[in-house]
Amino acid sequence: MSDQATPADGGGVRVRFAPSPTGFLHVGSARTALFNWIFARATGGTFVLRIEDTDGDRNRPELIEVIFGELEWLGLDWDEGPFFQSERRDRHREVVEELLTSERAYMVDADNNAVGGSTIADGAAVRYRMPAGKNIVVNDAVRGDVEFSSDELEDFVIWRSNGSPTFLLANAVDDADMGITHAIRGEDLLSTTPKVVLLLDEIGAPRPVYGHLPLLVNEQRKKLSKRRDDVSIADYRSRGYVPEAMANYLALLGWGPRDDVEIRPMSEIIDHFDLADVNKAAAFFDIKKLDHFNSTYIQQLSADDFVDASAPFLADDLVPWNPEQFDADAFAAAASEVQPRAKTLDDVANWVDWLFVDEVTFDEKSWKKGIVKAKKAPEVLAGVVAAFESCDWEADTLEAAVRQVGDDLEVRSAVPVRVAITGKSGGIPLWDPLVRLGRERTLARLRAAIDRLSAAGDSA
Repeated sequence: MSDQATPADGGGVRVRFAPSPTGFLHVGSARTALFNWIFARATGGTFVLRIEDTDGDRNRPELIEVIFGELEWLGLDWDEGPFFQSERRDRHREVVEELLTSERAYMVDADNNAVGGSTIADGAAVRYRMPAGKNIVVNDAVRGDVEFSSDELEDFVIWRSNGSPTFLLANAVDDADMGITHAIRGEDLLSTTPKVVLLLDEIGAPRPVYGHLPLLVNEQRKKLSKRRDDVSIADYRSRGYVPEAMANYLALLGWGPRDDVEIRPMSEIIDHFDLADVNKAAAFFDIKKLDHFNSTYIQQLSADDFVDASAPFLADDLVPWNPEQFDADAFAAAASEVQPRAKTLDDVANWVDWLFVDEVTFDEKSWKKGIVKAKKAPEVLAGVVAAFESCDWEADTLEAAVRQVGDDLEVRSAVPVRVAITGKSGGIPLWDPLVRLGRERTLARLRAAIDRLSAAGDSA
């Protein structure tokens, strides 16, 4: 028979997300936050934000606001908090000393030798006294009954010698005091669960229902690592992933709707979500699939929203043009062609950079295939220069002039012209943007390409 107690009652579902401010928000932590938030919204429950900042040596307080910002960017709001565990140290100490008094815990000195006393001594750590021969059964909403033997667990530290509670003690006490009914968290914490539930039993608190989410793995099916994988939400945000796409994709890492419709509004995900449908198997964090989600959401933006969303990525220090060279009207005119092609907002500049730079940088593959190896490329470029010098500067006229040069020479003329003007063989339709680029700048690029081709021929 399971010794799983019933969840705390009296207030409906209560879940929490409890990040440690020791690093940036990891995609795995973001997924945990999202699942808790979705579950709270699906059940009419309460989502509590708690900062686990008891480890003063590793905390980076400046990251707390960053974590808040990334949660808000993902669309997650909290109903209570943020609460800071460091502000509850007196309560944690009180529980530890109760355990000392009942001899369910004991102090140890710097050499890990047991010392007596029911009041925590300066410089002493406190260990929980593991009961012998106890079968600990945790009913997990994702994994079913998971059994642990106390004989395989060590007496573990609940109070550090520096005067702070450990994660295990603070976690148990705060979950109890905050009435947490469901603890939805990563699989990597499953091994700590029997220790936490023993502490909950000691203080007479009901155990929450646990739900341990599957690990996130990379293409090699290895656990996502900060050292070898892109794991920070901040990184994805800075690379132009939109929050709706990221949240939608994260929601599918370990769970899927029964109707198999994956790309859908968060309101529908909430309606379909069931904690019992979460998988045990590791979830593959597939960048290509995330890119597909992101491009889909970008395409669903209104024209004005796409322009607004792109703006920060067109004013970044990394764009190849000077700020005064950027023409917002020119971008707005080209935006409808860029929008269906962009996978990320960071990718937008690559489609329009040629409109705003003084000189284009040639993609060498495009240069070789589109001009060097193209039939009669020098004649094509010279013919287009002659036509562009005097023709009306209108999109239809420019397109017709290039086509006519090709017809006269019996070759394809569009690609050499595109490469000469944009530096690339592919891109958005050329003619309307050319009107904004202007006659002088267009002719200068065509002539520069002719000179480059001639110089390469002379040196060959």
